[in-house]
Parts: sequence; structure tokens; C-alpha cells
Amino acid sequence: MKKSLLVLAALLLFALGAGQAFAHSGHARIVTKLNVVMKDPGCHWFSVAGGYKTSARVAGAVQLTNYDEATLKIVGRNGIRFDKVGKSVVLGKGIYRITMVGQAPDDNHLKLSVY
Repeated sequence: MKKSLLVLAALLLFALGAGQAFAHSGHARIVTKLNVVMKDPGCHWFSVAGGYKTSARVAGAVQLTNYDEATLKIVGRNGIRFDKVGKSVVLGKGIYRITMVGQAPDDNHLKLSVY
């Protein structure tokens, strides 16, 4: 009797643990990668499908990588973030205005919409 209770308890713990593992596997977050690159004229651009754009609209979280020549200033509803050259930041839902730190007034002002 004692041995069967131990086996039953072990099976229940195994089933609970397996259920927890399967529950977490479906919750993987998909992150879209988006690069900011240096290109004249305009200084910095989003690199999208082999082209260059000053605005982008993306579904889900975005991993923004900075391949520009200086740190990027990212202004959104949750404040200001900075993305150094060669680094990346993950941005959630919101509208972001992106400029380069110390940029000339005639350089591009990028707009990113994440929904």
C-alpha cells in the first residue's frame, strides 16, 4: 500500500511537471529584427527588404539594432532610451521617434510604429 502511494505521487508530480513544460513551450515571443543603417543622403534609415525607409510599421516586439555612426535616441511613451552603435534594444507596442544623438537638423527623423 505504501509503495503504491509513492508510485501514484511520483506519477502525479511527473504529470504536473510535464504539463508545466508544455504550457511554457507555446508562449515563445516572436521578435522582428529591424536595422538602422548609415546611408547618405539623410544619414540614417531603416533597412527594410533591401530598401531604405524613414518609417516602419511592425507587428509584435521589435529588436532594433543600430548600425549608424552614433548612438540613437529613441523617444516613446515610456520615456527615452539610447541604443549605442552595434548594440540593440527590444521595443514593445507603441510609437517611437528615433534620431541620432548630435545629428544635423536636416538629417532624417525616423518613426517606428509597433502594434
